[in-house]
Amino acid sequence: MFTEVLVALVIGGLIFFLVQKSRTQVLKTEDGWWGAGAPPDGVEDISIRPFKVTTSDEELEDLNRRIDQTRPTPSLEDSQFHYGFNSQYLQEVVSYWRNDFDWRRQVDKLNRYSHFKTNIEGIDVHYLHVKPRIVPEGSTAIPLIMVHGWPGSFYEFYGLIPLLTEPADPQDLVFEVVCPSIPGYGFSEAPHKKGFDSVCAARVFHKLMKRLGFQKFYAHGGDWGWLVTTNMAQLEPGTVKGLHVNFAPNSKPGLSMVLSILLGQRFPKMFGFTALDVQRLYPRMDKLVVEPIKETGYMHIQATKPDTVGRGLNDSPVGLAAYILEKFSTWTSHDFRKLEDGGLTRKFSLDDLLTNVMIYWTSGCIVSSMRFYKENFGQGLNQPHSKMPVYVPTGYACFPNELMHTPKPWVEHKYRKLMTYSPMARGGHFAAMEEPQLMAEDIQNFTKRVEKKK
Repeated sequence: MFTEVLVALVIGGLIFFLVQKSRTQVLKTEDGWWGAGAPPDGVEDISIRPFKVTTSDEELEDLNRRIDQTRPTPSLEDSQFHYGFNSQYLQEVVSYWRNDFDWRRQVDKLNRYSHFKTNIEGIDVHYLHVKPRIVPEGSTAIPLIMVHGWPGSFYEFYGLIPLLTEPADPQDLVFEVVCPSIPGYGFSEAPHKKGFDSVCAARVFHKLMKRLGFQKFYAHGGDWGWLVTTNMAQLEPGTVKGLHVNFAPNSKPGLSMVLSILLGQRFPKMFGFTALDVQRLYPRMDKLVVEPIKETGYMHIQATKPDTVGRGLNDSPVGLAAYILEKFSTWTSHDFRKLEDGGLTRKFSLDDLLTNVMIYWTSGCIVSSMRFYKENFGQGLNQPHSKMPVYVPTGYACFPNELMHTPKPWVEHKYRKLMTYSPMARGGHFAAMEEPQLMAEDIQNFTKRVEKKK
């Protein structure tokens, strides 16, 4: 009897030790230098400089000349978007771009919010900083960093920002929003050296928020923004008050996840699956193998040889538009592949879509943005952050047309303090841009829970 009790105490103590160890575990990182050449001697430049998006006659003339010289290729009969961006419909988009799209007007729209740049670890980091015009008496604005992904940009958040900084409901929280461009994207300088991955971006954004005076803040992200903000929570869990994401693919499937995939269709309740989970995950070969293979060709290219295809895209605005906009079709709904126009304007306007393309074109960032895949996947799938749970309060917005469906038990496996898991009424991968109202409501709901105001 004594031996059994002793063994039980030892096992219990070991489990307690392991649990406590995992709870205090934080992601380790070291400062980097991503500028050209060696870091300079002297004091670091921590100045913050106002920035404005600009254009010129020369820039527009060059764009129009390249558009005029495009060489159309006919699509196959009855191919819709199954082979990629339908070439016939692409000509309609290109015609609108060339003759009706007003980039100068969109530049004015981009400059509606205050832009800045500051140098961190040797590269200029671009960001928006939007402060609320009115903060209710007795309250303070809640700082929130929102991080985009690929092939998006900070512009994805333009419909969401006013809903957070100027909410219509007086009972809602008021946010102060920071939207940076990941280095190598948009107007942030591209790293000049190999190795700039999501953990590096997370570290840089922590430095950005500290430079802006925020000691604690909330974070939101989708696509790469999900991983960058997750890494931010792993690096400094005491700094990130709450993490809200709308994308959470499981990078390290354990035994419980494998068993749930194999047996969840037959025994859904045993694994905590809902009817939606079963619908999105099965038949498993189609949903978890065939479908991802259909939609991840770009990922294999960008994770291996991004500079090769990137050079062509950087030369051709029409090629760039086709490459980017195809994702805004298919990743919004897989059913859009069956449509001649890819359903492109069912959820977005051509003005908004082309504005995002123009951010890539005018900044010349397509190659460096694609390298982010190489830097993350090139180091293998067994990086420390992939094995490390997150203990920051987390909210997950589950949009029904997201690329990868993640059931609540799978999210909880990674995010141990999951406070909200919200099945959303509609929306796909670019949810902040497609459904800004739904996203704002979910961010409000989650933050209120964390702030204990609900």
